[in-house]
Amino acid sequence: MFDLTGRIALVTGSGQHVGAGIARALASQGATVIVNDIVAERAQQTADEIVAAGGTARIAAFDVTDYAQVVTAVDAAGEIDILVNNAGNGGAVGMAMKQFKDMEPSDWDAPIDVNLYGVLNSTRAVINGMRDRAWGRVITISSGAGITGLRIGVSPYAAGKGGAVAFMRHLAAENARAGVTANSIAIGLMQPPQAAALESMAAQVPVGRTGVPEDVGSCCVYLASDEASWMTGQTLHLDGGSTFT
Repeated sequence: MFDLTGRIALVTGSGQHVGAGIARALASQGATVIVNDIVAERAQQTADEIVAAGGTARIAAFDVTDYAQVVTAVDAAGEIDILVNNAGNGGAVGMAMKQFKDMEPSDWDAPIDVNLYGVLNSTRAVINGMRDRAWGRVITISSGAGITGLRIGVSPYAAGKGGAVAFMRHLAAENARAGVTANSIAIGLMQPPQAAALESMAAQVPVGRTGVPEDVGSCCVYLASDEASWMTGQTLHLDGGSTFT
């Protein structure tokens, strides 16, 4: 069950954190993983971890917001069976949390570029090949911020994430008869790099802990598998029950 042997998976932004966890999980089930990151050294570190664990991986360093770079990398990689659109946050320039009333247009360019256009660019580069082979999986990592209104100063980021979720629903409808599924995962609070912040964040989650990369990786394994062929156009809330409070 959930055997991905022979499948080739491209995971964007997988040089660290959640993306690295997704890449490791897919590789553990037999997929050959193309590890993408805008920083080649980070991508190589994840690929080395996968190989050390007995998996198969290679790197592709490119910026998902640059369509030409994406197409060149996908053409070089060959047939992509599984695409995980994970690259996000504020992209290469990062993202400052700020109330929208205090923002300038330049403040929202980066989060929308990576969280929406990055998804469009990567998906467009692989979708026709998937259709030609009558099999494909497109998975977009979204966020609870793209579903629910918050006051923490991430509205452009949320706009990008929410737009990508809407796009995935339409992608699913357009390609369902072609053997290609498209789903989103709206993740909640993830384990922060600073352990000191973990306790207070975990207290807000019904299950009593924040998420870890392996949680997201396991969900992606299911969505990427043959067993998930009847699951498409959905947004799965992976947040420890936070959306039910």
